[in-house]
Amino acid sequence: MTSTDDYESLTVNNYKSVYKMGLPEDKSSLSLPHDKSQAVSQSVSMDDYESIPSDKLSHIMMAGATAGIMEHCVMFPFDTIKTRMQSLTTSSQTGRGMGEVFRGMVAQEGVLRPLRGVNAVILGAAPAHALYFSCYEYLKDTFTNRTLINNNVGYGLAGGMATMLHDGIMTPADVVKQRLQMYNSPYRSMLETIRTVYRTEGLVAFYRSYTTQLAMNVPFQSIHFITYEVIYYTIRTVYRTEGLVAFYRSYTTQLAMNVPFQSIHFITYEVI
Repeated sequence: MTSTDDYESLTVNNYKSVYKMGLPEDKSSLSLPHDKSQAVSQSVSMDDYESIPSDKLSHIMMAGATAGIMEHCVMFPFDTIKTRMQSLTTSSQTGRGMGEVFRGMVAQEGVLRPLRGVNAVILGAAPAHALYFSCYEYLKDTFTNRTLINNNVGYGLAGGMATMLHDGIMTPADVVKQRLQMYNSPYRSMLETIRTVYRTEGLVAFYRSYTTQLAMNVPFQSIHFITYEVIYYTIRTVYRTEGLVAFYRSYTTQLAMNVPFQSIHFITYEVI
């Protein structure tokens, strides 16, 4: 429970939030709360939103690692098909559709062939995603709550930096799994691939595509997290303050306007 003794610090935080988010058009909204209890109430409601339900680092890392493993394992057969279809290596499966490539792979190389290399992805995805989410949550809190950086800029910076850490781990794992996914691959296991690549091409081979990954993923993830955080905050604020009915408040008005509008629209389109 926040005590009323924190009133002075709460008003400072209120002004700090206004400074970061930009001045509103209605300057009257900048007035201080009339009393300490009102300020405390406002602060508690904001703290409820900002607090993470499971703010322990171990919980975030566990959740991130599990999410990463699930994502890659479930989609791995599709990733193998994509690798085959994009490969420069010629085979009887080249130039065909996704279903044909999958059936041909299973028929020629066995039912487990689409999963070859999944162990490399699991070993990479667990630490990569654990660090990815924990880094993002920590940096997001730092940028948005402990600096004067605009919140949206903070989300983007946190997402970009977390991506650099994630790709630093996943890029070598991708190299190993793609070598195992290739048609007629000379490698038979993850450890054999790692040893052979390191011996014949050196450590640099595992990071050859790292800069390409960053060029693609950093801007993508920055925009992704900015969009996610803004939409999440907007939806949660409306739901908590006005309830589910607020999202459907204008539904009948929309129907009254759009049903005749679309009827005329499509009649005109079809006739013309």
